[in-house]
Amino acid sequence: MHKKKDLKVRVGISVGDVNGIGPELILKTFSDTRMFETMTPVVFASTRVLSYYRKALNLDIQFMGIMHLKMMAPKRLNVLNLWREVVNIEMGKPTETAGKYAVDSFVKAVESLKKGEIDVLVTAPINKQTVQTDDFDFPGHTDYLAQELDGYPLMFMVSDELKVGLVTDHLPLKYVATQITEEKIKRKVKAMHDSLVRDFAMDKPKIAVLGLNPHCGDGGLIGKEDVTIIEPAILALKEEGYYVFGPYSADGFFRGNKYKEFDAVLAMYHDQGLIPFKILSKGKGVNYTAGLEKIRTSPDHGVAYEITGKGVADPSSFREAVYAAVDIFKRRSEYEELIANRLEKQEEVKLPDIHSEISEQVQREETQNPGEDESE
Repeated sequence: MHKKKDLKVRVGISVGDVNGIGPELILKTFSDTRMFETMTPVVFASTRVLSYYRKALNLDIQFMGIMHLKMMAPKRLNVLNLWREVVNIEMGKPTETAGKYAVDSFVKAVESLKKGEIDVLVTAPINKQTVQTDDFDFPGHTDYLAQELDGYPLMFMVSDELKVGLVTDHLPLKYVATQITEEKIKRKVKAMHDSLVRDFAMDKPKIAVLGLNPHCGDGGLIGKEDVTIIEPAILALKEEGYYVFGPYSADGFFRGNKYKEFDAVLAMYHDQGLIPFKILSKGKGVNYTAGLEKIRTSPDHGVAYEITGKGVADPSSFREAVYAAVDIFKRRSEYEELIANRLEKQEEVKLPDIHSEISEQVQREETQNPGEDESE
């Protein structure tokens, strides 16, 4: 059985869209042998795909094909051969074939994650249109993970500079307001708080909540959601002991560096949170699916067809996603061990024997105040 302290973290990697920059990012990331000092990576794909990109981009990296995960070798980039056929790779083009292989890789990786055959999962970018089939009808990775894993998922964009969670993520803007509820805000804040404590080793994290409407609705003049939904949610969370503040108008919040006063920020919708995040993270942001029983990260960008095959794809965000997965796994393991030790110590504390104390007290009282003779 794999022991967290004895072995390096086993990092499973889904290959993503084989016509996009995913294979290039993987090869560039692990061409740096220092990556193997803390992890043992395995790509769910085929050696044919990675060999194609290695040759096309003239990359200097070795990898080892394996038939099952028990064959994973340390200090090597392992490739689990999921298929043997030659894949028709068309760099920079969205195709159903590429979507099929992206789904095959991802689904198999999630299955291995659930079984405990890998410790964490890092997903290379997919094309949300080409992966759609009757068997895989999900807007993206997160929705499938929510179905397969226990927990309450939170799309959590993280970097050293900023951490942003979303109340709604991949949703048309016209539906956002209808999906903002007091209960959903409370659940997202609690998921964010738990992740900051368990996954990022923060004691009492401070969380800022953004408003929905411009200027937080100006007291209801340009939208009432901030007053009727968001503010009550924040007040309720404060009463439960959470360090949560807001709502803040997004434009002034980021322009004035207000975000630096907080450990994380909860945005109401996708672009409200991701535009400032991607600007401030400077290409090193990570998309982390927090709140689930297992750890999954990905880079904060897409398939980038326009630069596929040109050798110019920047692996910084993908590399950070790999590092983040490993770091979160270790911090979560330490947290769980700490909690387990606390519970063990509590169980070791012996409670006084109440019955013995009462019996001794009765005997002392009878000795000091002997009762009348029952025969009288």
